[in-house]
Amino acid sequence: MYNRDLQQTLLELSNTWSIISVTGPRQSGKTTLCKNTFPQYQYVNLEHIPTRDNVLHDIDGFLDKYPDGLIIDEAQYVPEIFSYLQVRVDENKHLRYIISGSSDFLMMKGISQSLAGRVAVKRLLPLSIHELGSDANCLTDELIFNGFFPAIWGDKRNPKEVYESYYETYLDRDVREIMNVQNISDFRHFIVLCAGRVGSEFNAVSLCNDIGVSNQTISNWMTLLETSYTAFRFYPYFKNIGKRLSKTPKIYFYDVGLACWLLGIRNMDDLKTHPLRGALFENMVVVEMLKQKYHNGNLPNLYFYRDKSQHEVDVIEENGTSLFGYEIKSGKTFHPDWNKNLTYLSRIFGDSLVSTKIVYDGELENNTEINGLINFRNLK
Repeated sequence: MYNRDLQQTLLELSNTWSIISVTGPRQSGKTTLCKNTFPQYQYVNLEHIPTRDNVLHDIDGFLDKYPDGLIIDEAQYVPEIFSYLQVRVDENKHLRYIISGSSDFLMMKGISQSLAGRVAVKRLLPLSIHELGSDANCLTDELIFNGFFPAIWGDKRNPKEVYESYYETYLDRDVREIMNVQNISDFRHFIVLCAGRVGSEFNAVSLCNDIGVSNQTISNWMTLLETSYTAFRFYPYFKNIGKRLSKTPKIYFYDVGLACWLLGIRNMDDLKTHPLRGALFENMVVVEMLKQKYHNGNLPNLYFYRDKSQHEVDVIEENGTSLFGYEIKSGKTFHPDWNKNLTYLSRIFGDSLVSTKIVYDGELENNTEINGLINFRNLK
């Protein structure tokens, strides 16, 4: 059992919000988090077909049974329930409901139609390095290869088996049943090709040509990957600073272990020599930064920088008018060239860039001669 950073935020929200929504990937620990945070609440899972049928038969009667708090798991399977929850919390602000789901699109559709302004929306991704605690004190390749699903670390399950099961469940339940994707073979090809582009620009035209489908299909499929918390587009920082900036997003996976599995990496020896090992390290660090935002109840304010002269910085964090720049390097030994793009960024943004750091895999962050160097495990 791992302590999740989001737990404290959920407890605080429950004092003032009647409904809290927790979304995130399948197997990221949503159910465990909700049950452990609110042990006094009753729990139902609407993915269970008999339960779902019973609820649909009489939603009011079902909700009447739980006046003292209820966790509704996979709530997107009964979208009608959102309207009933709206009426109830409008009439009685002391009622408490936790709704969770693994489809952000269907959850947010129900929320926007019936519960706008009545629900606090939070996201739970797989375990962060901080949440892993001492278990994260392993080889970097083990972190990348294993990924961060709780079942792999807490239950000591084989990563290959976990990702095989996750992938097939995802295809069968989300893609086929919920999202109604017809050509599963082409969609499988699409996911594998996306994994091969991890850390690179998302080029829809190239994917269209490789798979033989329309640009609209690629756009729909990418939206599906995002709303099911499989992969996401990471957008460039774009402000009017007199430079021709790239507007094309990069692509990353919410769990780097799944990306490894999709790439056919079946052990850590494969990973060590894989040409995308550096990109996978970068993926891990970017998502770690996202987790620190989401798991503390905040929305991400992270971008990357790239201009037409091919100057690139991996992450820019924007806090009000202040910017923070991060270069991500998978190497263990500092090289002065690593500072090149951060130095360039300092000239572009001037005093607005208040801090620059190099996030890497070495252990020299306390060396005062190399200012701004930090091991990826020590990101805060």
